Amino acid sequence: MSDEPQPKKPRPGWASHEPQAADTPDDSRDDTRTDAAGLPRSNESDGEADGHGEPGPASAKTGASATAGASAKKAAREERRAALKARRTGWRRLVPTWRMVLGAFLVTALLVVGGFLLGYTLVQIPAANAAATQQANVYLYADGTVIARDGEVNRENVTLSQISEDAQHAVLAAEDRDFYTESAVDPLAMVRGAWNTLTGKGKQSGSTITQQYVKNYYLRQEQTVTRKVKEFFIAIKLDRNQSKDEILEGYLNTSFFGRGAYGIQAAAHAYYDMDASELDAGRAAYLAALVNAPSQYDVVAHPGNRAFVEKRWNYVLDGMVDEGWLDPAERARLTFPVPKRTTLSTSMSGQRGYIVNIVKQHLTDNKIVDEASLDAGGYRITTTLQKSKQDAFVESVDDNLMDRLDPKNRKVDTYVRAGGASIEPKTGKVVAMYNGIDYVKQYTPNATRRDFQTGSSFKPFVFTAAVENGSRTQDGRRITPGTHYDGTSERPVQGWPGPRYAPENEDHEDYGDLTVSEATDKSVNAVYAQMAVDVGPDKVRKTAVDLGLSPDTPDLDGAGPSIALGVANASVLDMTQAYATLANHGKHTPYTLVEKVTQNGRDIDLPERRTRRAVSREAADTTTSVLKGVVEKGTATAAQTSGRPAAGKTGTAEEDTAAWFAGYTPDLATVVAVMGQDPVTAGHKSLYGAMGLPRVNGGGAPAEIWGQYTRDALEGEPVSSFSLRLQPGADESQPPAPDSSGGPSSSGDVSAPATDAPDDEDTDSGTPDDDGGSTGDDGSESEGENGTGGTTTGSPTGDTGDGGGTGTDGGDTTGGGTTDDGGSNRDELPGPGGLSGALDGRRWD
Repeated sequence: MSDEPQPKKPRPGWASHEPQAADTPDDSRDDTRTDAAGLPRSNESDGEADGHGEPGPASAKTGASATAGASAKKAAREERRAALKARRTGWRRLVPTWRMVLGAFLVTALLVVGGFLLGYTLVQIPAANAAATQQANVYLYADGTVIARDGEVNRENVTLSQISEDAQHAVLAAEDRDFYTESAVDPLAMVRGAWNTLTGKGKQSGSTITQQYVKNYYLRQEQTVTRKVKEFFIAIKLDRNQSKDEILEGYLNTSFFGRGAYGIQAAAHAYYDMDASELDAGRAAYLAALVNAPSQYDVVAHPGNRAFVEKRWNYVLDGMVDEGWLDPAERARLTFPVPKRTTLSTSMSGQRGYIVNIVKQHLTDNKIVDEASLDAGGYRITTTLQKSKQDAFVESVDDNLMDRLDPKNRKVDTYVRAGGASIEPKTGKVVAMYNGIDYVKQYTPNATRRDFQTGSSFKPFVFTAAVENGSRTQDGRRITPGTHYDGTSERPVQGWPGPRYAPENEDHEDYGDLTVSEATDKSVNAVYAQMAVDVGPDKVRKTAVDLGLSPDTPDLDGAGPSIALGVANASVLDMTQAYATLANHGKHTPYTLVEKVTQNGRDIDLPERRTRRAVSREAADTTTSVLKGVVEKGTATAAQTSGRPAAGKTGTAEEDTAAWFAGYTPDLATVVAVMGQDPVTAGHKSLYGAMGLPRVNGGGAPAEIWGQYTRDALEGEPVSSFSLRLQPGADESQPPAPDSSGGPSSSGDVSAPATDAPDDEDTDSGTPDDDGGSTGDDGSESEGENGTGGTTTGSPTGDTGDGGGTGTDGGDTTGGGTTDDGGSNRDELPGPGGLSGALDGRRWD
């Protein structure tokens, strides 16, 4: 053994304290470090390469030490984790670490932001759903009273300005008080609503008004996650595209309020029979409360729920006070506004369905609104119908016809139908119509149908045509009210080139020689058939169309002499228009049923209606003077119950299938028809025995209906007298025709054909002016009833003898006496056969 000292072996944990190079790795500086487990860590650089670059024994030893060190470090980490887990026992193991919480938050935030961006990008604002855009068409009387609402959905959209502020504030107080300041969605409210629903505090959506509007207008009502997600994103987008006012307006127009009413306008009518603009705070608060539970909160349908409803009502009002929308003093004065049990029916029953269909047809025929647009709804149509007159018409038909029927004991009474129309002559406005007992029972509108003959109510058009065309009899005499004709029944007409035509008078009554006025009073067929030939059937047709009949009237063309007897099937409304033209001194204004049309607050243009001269004033006024006699002493004395000066004509269709009275005062023209129709086959039926009477004629129920209606319709209005300008010589009596004792009224000499040119008497009377009147030397227009000579015509009241004496004060010549029941015409003088045309002494003075 050497005497030199030997180096000591390093103890475990010993490390060299010799300085190391600054750039030397830690592992090379400490080749004997131990890890946490106390194991030595070898220096990876212990082994040096030999001079030839090959690892020597020391280098191999270092590599092995490095591998062992890595394994030791891994084992140490695992041991530390195990030790840490050993300390997290029990409930501590359930608590996530801060690293886990942070990681989960970051991942969740990333998913939420990504999902929001994805949803906002993918979900687009869709087109409105079909149900939300459907509206009813609202039909109104002239005074704004609702007639009916037509459409599958009872909704009438209105602008926000048409909704009272109380109604707006009440809905906001009930549904979303922060609507104008909050965003389109409120996630916290949605969560709160869901929680309240789950915990049994009532079904609550937590949706804002914007979200509810989106659900109502763009989506469906199903309760699904998909719908809620779409609602969320659409609401956000909508809030950026529309103003708050626009969204609130849409919400108020789409919300359901019960009683089949969608939108606050329909609801206001359904519960209180008023417009949304008229809602006060109390009523508005009730409607706002309904949105929460429309069916359950209707206190009329569910009176047991009133306590809950009043609680909700108070909640709404208190909210209005809290928001400064309602004065506390006014709030204290309010009492619960119980809605009406029954409001104005908007169904199609009664006259409403008829009116709606006729007005719709009028709109499309006149190209005011096309059919497709009308079906889409949203129109507010103010008609010319006046509610007071409409009600008066229905009441008069009930009193004078329907109440007298006994369908259980008289089968013929089941056939009875009635139609009527009333027009203001000066304006052409249809102010009332009667179409049937009930639209849901009898669908055909009797005022506009064209399948019943007009009968003798057509005869005035023949006389008007005669005056208008300056027509003459076959023997050359000018046709005036005083012109004599042969009234023998079944007398062949003269001058007709067609087949022999010899019409019979009612009950084959022979009247002999009589004037046109007398023939009109008695409705003598033989006289008017001859007059139609004297004038010319084509000219008669033209005059009827000019006065107001439709050129498409069935059986108006090619009728020949029978045109005078009313074989044409004109509608009641068309006949009313024609008589209104006579009442308006020959000026024709096309009738209208529509006063105003709007769609969503926008006015729709109405076509211009121009008044035109249909016939001369002399032709119209002379006809009126003749028709006055029919009411005063002819077949229509029952019409005197109107209490006003009146003119008119009765008529009866062939085989008594229809009875007519067409008449007018200076202010109102009205036509009434009673028709017979089988309710099963729809075939025309005779009315013999109806109402227990032998027959129904124009002087019976139709004239009685006319008289009562006219009296009630014009109640309170001043009584007007006719101001007539007659044809020259109208008030003069003409000599009888040659050989008038038993032969035809004309000589049969066609060498003196009728001519349109007036004779010398016509030219001496003055020059016709633009108004159809005449002017004297000073150029002034005569305003007296008789424009010839400045005299006025009076009522023809002169008595007559059996010989047919004449009176001159009214231009009408009366004669022929009266007939007994067996000889009366069916649309003529009422007799003792049960007809109620007698007036019991009542006449207008």
